[in-house]
Amino acid sequence: MRLFELLLFLSNIGLFACTVLLKKGRRKTPVFVASGIATLLLVIHWTVEGYRVQLLFPYGLTILFLVVSGFSYFKKIGPKKIPRFIWGTAYTAIAVMLAVTAILMYAFPVFKLPEPTGGFKVGTQTFHFVDTHRKEIYGEDREGHRELMVQVWYPAQAGTGKYAPFIPEPRILSYMAADYGLPGFTFGHLRYVSSHTYSGAEVSPAQKSYPLILANPGNGSSRFLHTSQAEDLASHGYIVAVIDHTYNTFATEFPDGRITTSTTNDLFSPDNDYRTGIEIRDKLGKVLTGDVAFALDQFELIQSGQIPSQIKGKIDLGHVGVFGHSIGGATAYDAAYDPRIAVGIDLDGGLYRLRDREGLRKPFLFLNSESYFEKLKMVMDNRVYTDAELSRMGSTREWEDQVTEDKKLELERMRETVGVGGRVLYIENTEHLNFTDVQFISPIFKMLGVTGKIEPQRADSVINAYMLDFFDRYLKKQGGSLMKGPDSRFPEVKFVNSLS
Repeated sequence: MRLFELLLFLSNIGLFACTVLLKKGRRKTPVFVASGIATLLLVIHWTVEGYRVQLLFPYGLTILFLVVSGFSYFKKIGPKKIPRFIWGTAYTAIAVMLAVTAILMYAFPVFKLPEPTGGFKVGTQTFHFVDTHRKEIYGEDREGHRELMVQVWYPAQAGTGKYAPFIPEPRILSYMAADYGLPGFTFGHLRYVSSHTYSGAEVSPAQKSYPLILANPGNGSSRFLHTSQAEDLASHGYIVAVIDHTYNTFATEFPDGRITTSTTNDLFSPDNDYRTGIEIRDKLGKVLTGDVAFALDQFELIQSGQIPSQIKGKIDLGHVGVFGHSIGGATAYDAAYDPRIAVGIDLDGGLYRLRDREGLRKPFLFLNSESYFEKLKMVMDNRVYTDAELSRMGSTREWEDQVTEDKKLELERMRETVGVGGRVLYIENTEHLNFTDVQFISPIFKMLGVTGKIEPQRADSVINAYMLDFFDRYLKKQGGSLMKGPDSRFPEVKFVNSLS
């Protein structure tokens, strides 16, 4: 919660208390002075912090108190008698407004992202890539080529000026709200959340080059929702490129002002049988995997200077990793078949294209939520759902049997990567969205079970620690201590040593 918006809210409570508690003859001057202070705080808040919809009631109350108290203070004629029930109604309305405001301020705070833990400052640059060799199959214009927005975070020299905003393209926030089934203005305040990144900063000269990590958000997500992970890795000496997979994000804004929204969700109908759904997902997955390969092609051009960038000549293309969340985790796994990619991490994502090729013989970290691991454990334990469970789930035995067969193959893929240095872990009290910055947006998400019982800051620090340790081990040949087994610093992390 920001300072001046908090002071403005408290001043409204003070005004209300003065009006209710002071006797009529003694409240004229105190209320007028207090309303003047509240108005001053309102002006400072608007100027310094910026307005937001969640404080609409205090804005109106502040102006109302100023007008009414000013009129009362300066008028010459005696006061008119107002019926008691009107005062009671007004007081009740004001109390309700203040209570609603308190709830909204709590539910939708202007939060602070965790600070990066590494020694480097962090810079950022965004690229617009057009793949002239691939037609777009998910947009309205099927004659166009596949376009991507890719944001890069990198080790930087000490920056100057202000940090870049968490959401540099605020127009997309209304689409994000719509994706959650909320009014378009709900997340407008996120434009005031700051990153810990300097736009366009010079790359740090501390090292000759830095390993490259390509990252993939989940379905209906956005590159912005992996800012804390990207910043932390960059602060430890990595160049991190997060890909907005066009038409698979809730919204992507291009340099010419166009905004694309998610169309891939429309592909999955409840009327589809299981195999049809898998075929659709595999087809989508092939496009997402192609995005990663194409992005890597572009970073080769950036490295050589054919595409202008601050990071020209600073990319260690001999040490490339990949990670992703949800379907982005599956994308990371599938993209890792590219011989240019050495290692990867899947954050709570089930795999796709399982039957298209042999297992991946590369180190891979599967870092899962507790709820997803429980689904895998059911398969490992050969436990089947009861009829009552299937009824509650709205599923059928035939459907779940097919899910089980695919999960068995997925577990086999995990075993294969563990055999060459990979790991399978899960984090207690986490849910699917704890692996993104969604967990910071509202404490209500935790109450609703959208995120787990774990505190968001703790989940973020645990995930970042294990991601860093794994990438350090295989891309920098250092660290790796957390991969050896349970660590007392992270008791919520559980190692899955048997995938049978």
